[in-house]
Amino acid sequence: MAGRRIRGAGRKLEENGESRFDRRLGQILGHATEVFYTKGYAGASMRDLSRSSGMSLAGLYYYFESKEKLLYLIQKHTFSTVMSQLQERLREVNDPEERVRVFIRNHLEYFLANLKAMKVLSHEDEALSGPLAAEIAAMKRDYYRIIRGLVEELRRQKGKGFNGEVSSRVAALSLFGMMNWIYTWHNPRRDAGAEGLADEMADVFLRGLLGAPSSKPGSVGGAAGQKSIGRGQRSASSNI
Repeated sequence: MAGRRIRGAGRKLEENGESRFDRRLGQILGHATEVFYTKGYAGASMRDLSRSSGMSLAGLYYYFESKEKLLYLIQKHTFSTVMSQLQERLREVNDPEERVRVFIRNHLEYFLANLKAMKVLSHEDEALSGPLAAEIAAMKRDYYRIIRGLVEELRRQKGKGFNGEVSSRVAALSLFGMMNWIYTWHNPRRDAGAEGLADEMADVFLRGLLGAPSSKPGSVGGAAGQKSIGRGQRSASSNI
């Protein structure tokens, strides 16, 4: 119902410019992100969201139905934006190694500019339920498949120069683990900005994939390493 209301409101506003509705929706989602970031999803109420957005409580309920709907829209907007920007950038690049770098740069540029949204997505990953959760989970899987596919492209190009001990699945999930916690430590006064940080992370990631295989017992490529990383799959993939 709420989705129909939102689409209906969009159609009504189209005569005056659809962008007006988009801007207002973006503002409301921005306020909701701030509230969830400050109070946490469980501690936030629709009344808090109403006060923050300047929208009446009745109006908020009319368009969004529940705070779960707002969290869903925040996540959907985030992943839609990140993936749309990524696809546009990838169309301009053919080299597999550079395409991996584009993926990392795109991810970090968005989330360093939206650190509060990044925290909300990371901390409130399991708050959604039912069809809303299923839709967001599908978007996350699509995003994961992109980087896994890029790693496979790199493997095919480099051949024996690729570290065969590392599977594309482990590589993709490890990369998300490296990128998704920057909001906990990134200090703009000490650390590089998005472009510089992306270059550094890409160097670390690519050197691991293109460097010499590990000879240590129980390394990532061995059975012990695979078992350990498998246990952490849910945590790592849930935050992508």
